[in-house]
Amino acid sequence: MFTNKARILVAIAFTLLMIFFIYKQTYQLAAVALLFVALLVWGYFKEGPIILAAKQFHLKDYHKAEELLMQIKNPEWLSRKRRGFYEFMMGGISLHKQEYTTAEQHYEQAAQYPLRSVNDHVAALVHIVNINIRQGNYEKAETYLQLAEEKGDKISAKMREVINKLESELAMRKN
Repeated sequence: MFTNKARILVAIAFTLLMIFFIYKQTYQLAAVALLFVALLVWGYFKEGPIILAAKQFHLKDYHKAEELLMQIKNPEWLSRKRRGFYEFMMGGISLHKQEYTTAEQHYEQAAQYPLRSVNDHVAALVHIVNINIRQGNYEKAETYLQLAEEKGDKISAKMREVINKLESELAMRKN
């Protein structure tokens, strides 16, 4: 739960501690410091500041969430679970900025990765459907709507209601 800058500073501190422990010939403590440095480096590439960005995203501070997500230089290196959250939040931020094409791309990516729950996965699909209805891509919207409906009984009542509204809107616009 570090920003990338904080993670780097802590890794430098543990590296200095490791050097000090090697100098004092306490190799066990040096090995522990090396382990902590390795964990911080692993977290830098596999975890990133996703948790901090998610907190800002849920507080609807999209600017701060975007700043934190932009610290991730290579999102393809994130773990599968974190990558789904990254794409979902970037889609939400793009949607907030009314960049619909970019939002659609991020939500399509998010739908390919595991998310926190089935409802989050369906929410990503519903966003894609909504964007495509607004852009007049009814066939694509219908395809993603069917994918959302395939989740069946696992969908919450609120999400089921959203799907039903989109179905009726799609039927109305197609005719």
